[in-house]
Amino acid sequence: MRASVLAKRDGRSVIEVQTLPDPEPGPGEALLEVRAAALNHLDLFARIHQQAEATAEPKIIGSDAAGVVKALGPDIETLEVGDAAVLNPGLSCNSCELCEQGEESECAGFDLVGRGIPGTFAELVLVPAANLAPKPEHLDFEQAAALPLDHLTAWRMVRTRGQLRAGETVLIHGIGGGAALAALQISKLTGAEVIVTSSSDDKLERARAIGADETINYQNQPDVAQTVRELTGGRGADLVIDTVGAATLPGSISAARNGGRVVLCGATTGAEGVVNIREVFWRQISIIGSTMGSRDDFRQMLSAVSDQNLVPVVDSVWHLSDLEPALDRLERADQFGKIVLSAAGGAGRWP
Repeated sequence: MRASVLAKRDGRSVIEVQTLPDPEPGPGEALLEVRAAALNHLDLFARIHQQAEATAEPKIIGSDAAGVVKALGPDIETLEVGDAAVLNPGLSCNSCELCEQGEESECAGFDLVGRGIPGTFAELVLVPAANLAPKPEHLDFEQAAALPLDHLTAWRMVRTRGQLRAGETVLIHGIGGGAALAALQISKLTGAEVIVTSSSDDKLERARAIGADETINYQNQPDVAQTVRELTGGRGADLVIDTVGAATLPGSISAARNGGRVVLCGATTGAEGVVNIREVFWRQISIIGSTMGSRDDFRQMLSAVSDQNLVPVVDSVWHLSDLEPALDRLERADQFGKIVLSAAGGAGRWP
């Protein structure tokens, strides 16, 4: 198989196309022929780590994928060769107390495809068979590949951890990223009023086109919390979805109503945020961490996507061999939606 491999050459990180042996599935495993994969910030972090590590080993990164089942290990009855499938990237031990309770993403050994095992930026990826689910029929492979990590993350943030209800107001920071857009779509499915932020008027206008009720350009309106209160009659947001981290955390807490919830899943602007502890306890704000989701979250998310004909927002489609420029686009934050790598189309072809 061919793969876009993150490697080390002459002391610097490079991405190069390599031909590697085809993996063979063992017990409990499935071999997925990747038709499309999608980028995440995790892939940027991997490139940064590779640059910093002088002796880093070559690796195949990538967590999201949709494709066709090519081969199966013995005694697997939930899949058949030829099935169109989408990948749940979460990996867990499947035997601890939390896994047995159906909370796989809380497992102490939780990891991701592309970190714990070789990733999806390749023609083939070997994964646990239990991590594959039928591709929603209304989506093509590129759209389906845009679903797993961000829509699963957003589903758990909005529905499982955030407990959003119809009629509530949700604030979503940094619209344009995959998780933020997924949270917008899922919040609208829930029947909520949605306020989104960005520094780009173009992104805010596009967010309105897919359902945002109010928009805030934080360059023109830097006190986001005050603007949220003005938009909600002084009350604040019932739920704040924060995928950004240190830069937005203080404003997220201030923008929440008394008794409101702030759900965090990312730290792209830094891992150490400033918290006014008095504000948190006096106003009874719940600060909730969330990572990926359980298998049940994944099933519920896919069911909602299929039932509501939801289509994830795709920014652009590149070929699997064009990982380097696609990562550069993600690093510049130019995208609106998911950057997808396709085995069939895009900017180039396998060399």
